[in-house]
Amino acid sequence: MKKAVYILLLILWAMPSGFAQLKLNTFEEVEQLSKVNPKPIVIFTHTNWCAYCTLMENTTFKDPKIIATLNEYFYFISFDAETKTDIFFNNTTFKFQPTGTNIGIHQLATALATIDNQVVYPSLAILDRENAIVFQQHSALKANKFFVIIDKLK
Repeated sequence: MKKAVYILLLILWAMPSGFAQLKLNTFEEVEQLSKVNPKPIVIFTHTNWCAYCTLMENTTFKDPKIIATLNEYFYFISFDAETKTDIFFNNTTFKFQPTGTNIGIHQLATALATIDNQVVYPSLAILDRENAIVFQQHSALKANKFFVIIDKLK
């Protein structure tokens, strides 16, 4: 019996104290939440086929320090640039723009991820409380570099 108790205590001690998860929002949710509690918005624009996007999702956005900071000080939106649904945000309706058979880009992705007339994935945009872009970056960021950015903007 003692052995079973020790094993149970060891298992409980070894388990993390909490499984923090990044709170994901939609553009519509953020607009409603911002009316009550304005915060900057971090938008991660990606596609399903982008290997660097997946890398960033599985490393940077799994980091406990990043999760805690984003959940407390920001609204976070993970945005698929190839989504075909209309999105109403900032008093504008954004639509999917086809560029060929079953391919295209969402107008909102173009608005948020265009730097030097080019959209590259992954892309990060941080909007202030008035929805103005205060930071944009193409490329995957490691957790430590991303933390420096969001720590300055919180």
